[in-house]
Amino acid sequence: MSSIMKMAADIIAAHASTTPMTKEELIAELTDIHAALVALEKGENVAPEPSDEATPVVSRKKAFGKEAIYCMICGKGFKTLSRHLKTAHGMTAGEYRKAYDIPRAQSLAAKNYSESRRKMAVDRGLADNLAKARASRSKK
Repeated sequence: MSSIMKMAADIIAAHASTTPMTKEELIAELTDIHAALVALEKGENVAPEPSDEATPVVSRKKAFGKEAIYCMICGKGFKTLSRHLKTAHGMTAGEYRKAYDIPRAQSLAAKNYSESRRKMAVDRGLADNLAKARASRSKK
């Protein structure tokens, strides 16, 4: 096996160990990584061409689901999107909203996840504790 193919396989193995991927995604990523490594060896530029417009992989209607929220850049589904945007794409939620014209009122978390967190907070009485803390702070 060539050293470039071995390096590409090692990179994909490391990525696949932390990210669930389908067989097609593995093959596509292996092809992309191998092509990038070959280009690097030849001294070519492998940076993607900058585009003025961001073309979403997933439509906005499909991206904001009840069970999961899908990244409009790569199409992967998550419970919350903020961490994925920072780690995988190096952008903040504000930059993402601006790039895809998403209103500020739109949550970047799945509806079921938000509801379960809200229910947990109510069950624990966090709203009451917050009201008490605000009342004691205003008295001082």
